[in-house]
Amino acid sequence: MNQLLQIDRLANRYFAMRHGHSLANEQAIIVSDPQNGCSGFGLSEQGSVQVKQSLRQASMLDAGTMIVCSDFRRARETAEIAHSWLGCAAPIAVELRLRERNFGEFELTADSGYEDVWRQDKTNPDGRWRGVESVNRVMRRVTSLIREIDERYCDAKILLVSHGDALQILQTAFARRAATDHRQLEHLHTAEIRRLHLSPPE
Repeated sequence: MNQLLQIDRLANRYFAMRHGHSLANEQAIIVSDPQNGCSGFGLSEQGSVQVKQSLRQASMLDAGTMIVCSDFRRARETAEIAHSWLGCAAPIAVELRLRERNFGEFELTADSGYEDVWRQDKTNPDGRWRGVESVNRVMRRVTSLIREIDERYCDAKILLVSHGDALQILQTAFARRAATDHRQLEHLHTAEIRRLHLSPPE
């Protein structure tokens, strides 16, 4: 499930950035279907401000940073601000494996539904309760991306612009823990940038 388990150390430095506060956050609804999230529900005004504030404090990132982002509008807009702010030389790479976790029947419903899904995650990491994408499936796709980037580049700074659950599960993979543990790790706030460290192998 976790394609990082066979790696002792990574060739690149990875940074997770959750998209800024979005119109979906503003409405307190779940937007996880590409049909809704790729064209609509971009950043709110608050979100744009948040992203710039985070970048102002991100001294570890510079023009040499490579940005890889989800194709959802809120992530793309976050990545575009980051790209301009940092003056990145490389173009933004849009990557479907960084998409929001698909929350199935919870689409466009109140975001209080997240808690119901997370309770299910603890006991059934491969389940698709109410059409929700399983945590193990999310872990497979996000870690396969890291594996691919690491085989292609060396000594690069990679900024991964994605979503709450996708990044939560990715940092769980970096910690070499089961996907069922993803809510036990400190979650990323909107627009937060966090360095991802691969835990030593056991």
